[in-house]
Amino acid sequence: MASFNCKLSLIFLIIVSMAFFHQAMAAPYYSTPTISPTTFKAMPWKQAFATFYGDETASETMGGACGYGNLFNSGYGTATAALSTVLFGNGYSCGQCFQIMCVKSKFCYTGFTTITATNLCPPNWSQDSNHGGWCNPPRQHFDMSKPAFMKIAQWKAGIVPVSYRRVPCVKKGGIKFALQGNGYWLLVYVMNVAGGGDVASMWVKGSKTGWMSMSHNWGASYQAFATLSGQTLSFKLTSYTSHETIIVNNVAPSNWRVGMTYQANVNFH
Repeated sequence: MASFNCKLSLIFLIIVSMAFFHQAMAAPYYSTPTISPTTFKAMPWKQAFATFYGDETASETMGGACGYGNLFNSGYGTATAALSTVLFGNGYSCGQCFQIMCVKSKFCYTGFTTITATNLCPPNWSQDSNHGGWCNPPRQHFDMSKPAFMKIAQWKAGIVPVSYRRVPCVKKGGIKFALQGNGYWLLVYVMNVAGGGDVASMWVKGSKTGWMSMSHNWGASYQAFATLSGQTLSFKLTSYTSHETIIVNNVAPSNWRVGMTYQANVNFH
């Protein structure tokens, strides 16, 4: 009888083990956040100026210094702006969100609009900072997409004084990782970042490696000089503003490819 019970117990354990193994194989890619208590909150209002570039289609805003590519595909749409050098911060401001409202102009509309920083408005030293060189340091300036500008002022104004403040970014879904590079160099564009919207530092880990620090390339991109082909990829990110740290495990499968974008199921707060 004891022998029979042992056989039943052994069969039960085998069945349970097989069920667990099947479940693990069915969904091998998961993400786990490791978040500090700090959560980004709206900042005080400041003063700046705003212009616009492009037309109502916002086609000229596609791409940009942050590296987000097609802003519709990457989730930013037309609610975007290029920042002057002072605000751009060597690309660490990419992905940050701002509320902007027109002030002290007869062309103002009431209310504010919320935009995401996706591009750099470079200096124009051939023009005076108060007459055409709007993005020259130390000016704080937003060169908005035309659809975004038209939500705060009449487009014929050209340039208007504005009040602005940093606000938390509200995004749908998790952080996105667009992979570029080659067999010896991994370049990752980080998109759809919530909370502070920005990234200060980043690490990558293959399924056969430990954590490796990635260097800031430009805009919202980070790079690692390593051979990671054929390995699942995990990323660790720290927010530039809130200093939150988040770990995204196995977000890209072992057959990941350059040109593909992979989305986690977690994001900053």
